[in-house]
Amino acid sequence: MESQVRGGTRWKRFAVVMVPSVAATACIGVALAQGALAASFSVSGQSFKVTADKLVGTGFEQYGAIDSGYSLDGQKAAHPVAVSAFKKASINNMCQSVVTPDIPVLGSVSLVLKAGGDKPVEADNLYIDLDDLSADATFNNIDIGVAAKDAGKGPGMKGGKEQSNPYGFAQQADSATLTGVKQTAWATTAGTFKLSGLHMSVQTGTHECY
Repeated sequence: MESQVRGGTRWKRFAVVMVPSVAATACIGVALAQGALAASFSVSGQSFKVTADKLVGTGFEQYGAIDSGYSLDGQKAAHPVAVSAFKKASINNMCQSVVTPDIPVLGSVSLVLKAGGDKPVEADNLYIDLDDLSADATFNNIDIGVAAKDAGKGPGMKGGKEQSNPYGFAQQADSATLTGVKQTAWATTAGTFKLSGLHMSVQTGTHECY
């Protein structure tokens, strides 16, 4: 069975995406020298934006959860998210941005990360905690309405700082292809990330991927 969604449909609960958090870009640069990256990233108290021309992945699972952390003023914060996971993913022309506001003297400062222009970004055991996604998407052999604990096509439930219900609603698919991706997210976890053609810039003002 194949389920298709066309025309930039905006999903707040059905999502899948990629990319590491800009909070760890220094570690990314070091890891790239070795050709791979394995880590868990988040931007505490901030969401970040991501775009990609195309994502092709296998072993997809998605379920709801609550991410816990702290806001920029140090207060505890919780964010409802859709956690989406791939066993393997390939990403073309990826852009990720995060804006930190109200820095003394400087005002807002933006960090923008780009990769996968000539050679796709590759990821294994990839999880993304997001609250908004827009894309054209095709899902192959999709199962909707399974319990999260029973989803077995993807890498499984992540755990960690997120709070999720193993008996709650979930969906899964053998593979998925997304084009024209735009999303906002709170955290990303990956077993391995390989970012070809990585370029990172830090600029004053607001500069975002979209």
